[in-house]
Amino acid sequence: MSIQLSDHFTYKKLLRFVFPSIIMMIFTSIYSIVDGLFVSNYVGKTAFASVNLIMPLIMGVSALGFMIGTGGSALVAKTLGEGEPEKANEYFSLLVYVTFLGGILLSLLGIFLAPQVASLLGASGELLSNSVLYARLTFLSMPAFMLQNVFQSFFVTAGKPKLGLYVILSAGLTNIVLDFLLVGVWHFGLAGAALATICGECIGGLFPVVYFLRPNSSLLRLGKTRLKLSVLGKTCLNGSSELMTNLSSSIVNSLFNVQLLRLAGENGVAAYGAIMYVSFIFAAIFIGYSMGSAPLVSYHYGADNHIELKNLFKKSLTLIGIWALILFTLARLSATPLTTLFVGYDQTLLNLTRQGFILYGFVYLVNGFNIYGSSFFTALNNGPVSALISFLRTLVFQTLCVMVLPIFFGLTGVWLSVTIAEILTLCVTVFFFLTMRKKYHYRSSVKTNDQSLSLYIITADSGCRHNQDLCLGPLFKYHFF
Repeated sequence: MSIQLSDHFTYKKLLRFVFPSIIMMIFTSIYSIVDGLFVSNYVGKTAFASVNLIMPLIMGVSALGFMIGTGGSALVAKTLGEGEPEKANEYFSLLVYVTFLGGILLSLLGIFLAPQVASLLGASGELLSNSVLYARLTFLSMPAFMLQNVFQSFFVTAGKPKLGLYVILSAGLTNIVLDFLLVGVWHFGLAGAALATICGECIGGLFPVVYFLRPNSSLLRLGKTRLKLSVLGKTCLNGSSELMTNLSSSIVNSLFNVQLLRLAGENGVAAYGAIMYVSFIFAAIFIGYSMGSAPLVSYHYGADNHIELKNLFKKSLTLIGIWALILFTLARLSATPLTTLFVGYDQTLLNLTRQGFILYGFVYLVNGFNIYGSSFFTALNNGPVSALISFLRTLVFQTLCVMVLPIFFGLTGVWLSVTIAEILTLCVTVFFFLTMRKKYHYRSSVKTNDQSLSLYIITADSGCRHNQDLCLGPLFKYHFF
């Protein structure tokens, strides 16, 4: 039986619904790091450092796709919950077309800025030329990459999370196979890694366009639309946290690279790159869950189903807490084999990377709650709160920590910077969880009189809400905590 956005979610049903999104994000992370894995082992640590040095620019330019995907899916899911599917499809079409056009413009911008950014970050000689080569090639597929990020969110909203997973699997396998052939077998070096990425991203971004343009069984379809600045404004506001996250991460990662170049040279940048690649896989669980559950929150918020909002909120925090403990333990146990996979060919670099990863691993106890908190308020269409959490988390606190802690603790301060920043952000996240609970009714008690309990029953096929009174005896009083 298929699961609908309008359903009531037990733990089992919730995990079934978000599972494709989690796997999709994990696999996206895996195939995103394949370039680094092959480059490090087959081309060398200088080329590996080059990829890591320029990656913040690539991710920063692609931030528009993340913003439209998360912010737009929240708006579209809310509109579906309000029982207006035609308007939802119009919004969906507008956002996809804007993403493609924006991707073309940003692709040209990235190609132009690559040399200047790499030089600004301290690259020179072979490190500079490698960085520019990799960046300029991968920017050719920027429109497709941004569409891929948008459709990852919209596949869930369309009720087709498994199809989204299959698309990402296809794109990822293409990238992995081509990396093996172009870099590992035919020795095309950095250019081969970039070409493998281009092919994978084109599959991930362009196949969904074909699917949604044709008649399909999902809730969404691409079609005619018109420019509505109000829709773009709401989308940007809703997704501003994701935009802020990606832009801030790009800036902060650049600061990390600058600090590591100063403290440990090229080895420091390579070590940080390996740690970040592994971190992408671990964080993908939290990101995938947040992405997969966000349309549920938006739908039930649009349908005024406060009971289900409370149910989703409580279960989500419980699951994230369990995963936080598991990932922290796994990070401690797997530090040596994971770092060996990337830099096992250089003992000095391996020791530096392993030590850094063990210290960095404390972040998994905290960051899941902040990732979910930002996504949760995006799903509630509260862009300002979501953006503030992301802004403090990824820019203010991390910048402060990475600039100050190394003064007193050297490299140890660099590795612990993100954890300290996440702890500070958690205080902010908890504050908003508590102060916003009555406004959105995800924690406040739902009380009834002695005679009736008013429930919202959401029909799966139309998205309309109907108020139904259930007469109960005077002995029954229900309180939902």
